[in-house]
Amino acid sequence: MVAKSSASPPWHAVYDELGIVEPTVDKRPLAVYVAEYAEQMPTAVALSYQGHEINYHQLNEEANKLANALLSLNVGHGDVVGLHMPNIPQYAIALVALGKIGAVGSGVSSLLAPTELAHQLTDANIKVLVSLDTLIESHVVKMSHIPTSLQTIVVASENHAEQVQRNDFSLRIDGVDCHRYQELIDQQSSVFAQRAVHWEDTMMLQYTGGTTGPPKGARLSVRCIMSNSVLCNAYEPYEIGKEVFITGFPMFHGAGLAYCVSALRFGATFVLIPDPRDVEFLCQQMYQYRPTRIAGVPSLYQLLLACDTFSKVDFSRLRLAGSGAAPLTAKLRSGLEEIIGPNKLSDRFGMTETGPVHVASPPRRAKLGSVGIPVPGADTRIVDLETGTKEMPYGELGEIVTSGPHLMSGYLNLPDETAKALRSWRDKQWMYTGDVGYMDEEGYVFLCDRAKDMLIVGGYKVFSVEVEDKLASLPIVTACALVGTPDTARPGNDIVTLFVSLDQGARGLSADQVKEQIINFCRETMAPYKVPKVVHVVDAIPLTTVGKINKKLLREQALDGLA
Repeated sequence: MVAKSSASPPWHAVYDELGIVEPTVDKRPLAVYVAEYAEQMPTAVALSYQGHEINYHQLNEEANKLANALLSLNVGHGDVVGLHMPNIPQYAIALVALGKIGAVGSGVSSLLAPTELAHQLTDANIKVLVSLDTLIESHVVKMSHIPTSLQTIVVASENHAEQVQRNDFSLRIDGVDCHRYQELIDQQSSVFAQRAVHWEDTMMLQYTGGTTGPPKGARLSVRCIMSNSVLCNAYEPYEIGKEVFITGFPMFHGAGLAYCVSALRFGATFVLIPDPRDVEFLCQQMYQYRPTRIAGVPSLYQLLLACDTFSKVDFSRLRLAGSGAAPLTAKLRSGLEEIIGPNKLSDRFGMTETGPVHVASPPRRAKLGSVGIPVPGADTRIVDLETGTKEMPYGELGEIVTSGPHLMSGYLNLPDETAKALRSWRDKQWMYTGDVGYMDEEGYVFLCDRAKDMLIVGGYKVFSVEVEDKLASLPIVTACALVGTPDTARPGNDIVTLFVSLDQGARGLSADQVKEQIINFCRETMAPYKVPKVVHVVDAIPLTTVGKINKKLLREQALDGLA
């Protein structure tokens, strides 16, 4: 293997070849940019949602009204507001409004089960929850208890104009004030004076799964999110006021949040896609708006290729197509380039805790199988798995670590977890990602394994220990282990596969009865993408010589179809 030199990082030579420079980061919050665009280009479309367009002047006024409304609800600097919605205008408006106050947003997945929802509301100390009316009916009211921190719920509707009120909808939750979104902001002034917001203030509290215990709240500062919006776009810098961005990523996900912030930071039109599974609608929006930027996971791109409308889209204006969660296969890359054109695809790699992108492929210089090189401003290295203090030679496996302005501030109220993730090395702070890979002589990063025991399903992370911990409370279960097997129908995704051994009293049950109990339990207690798709009932869970669950053997058995 080739040893590293003490010279500048190898990816800088790629920068020089392509003319890539590290951009200057303006240390201002998102709300300030939106207010400026409202003055400079008021009629430019900021948001498009199912035929309804909101220009920058309207976006700024709507955000001002919501900011005033939140102040009337006693939300101040540092208070946490939960955003429990799909991709609808109110989500983007709320992001801007919170930036005017200096309050903290927390993206709350619409896929969370009621118990998971209650955990996040409690852990994040969410004071106000802005939620969709249908989600309140299906999830919020089904929580076993109302977190004591929750004072107010603001009820939004998918019909942004809300000219047609749902007369059948009546919200009553003991101890919580409830307001309709539109009625609340209609009472407010459209003028708001920007409050002081500092570079290190927490902008978002985003929840991410952990390898142990429940999900953790990553504190993402203004510095983290706003720096990332600039640095990860350095390969193809935005042209202010001239871009159209379309993505299927939900905004409660780190990637969706980043794309929305980037679009509004640079005065782009952000086309909202409420349901990425509706591929025909997604393609129709592309056909109508002729995007300059798109983004998705490999499995979504595969679905797009199967949609006739996708091939009819005019991609002549498209400058960049981002792809995350897994590297694009040669076949998928080739199929996409036949339609969108060459030198536009960019693999993206990172995690919630890194803002999220710290490695990406320059579209004009991608390498098959690689997720790219560190973006300008990010320093990414490969260190030994044992101590994390020795940099590995080119081509040798190790843990991927990264340093720069894109790092989170830490996990909420979890100092030990923060200390494990954020460590000092070479006089800088680094995020130890838990992902295993190697770097070649040009600085291109290749993933060889995911973070320990982590699965990817539809772009979402599934941490096996979290699911296993919940299943341990099921009386029929003695031991269990969750592994992922490649989903050949959706490259880059895993099939959630469960191995379970039964309590003595449950061994008279048939395999079908066991599977039914387990699946029903999972559907009630966790998000749909975490629910096992395959269940193997075994006499005992295999262990290694040191007494750990032998997941390597289980993966082999799962691939062989053995129990």
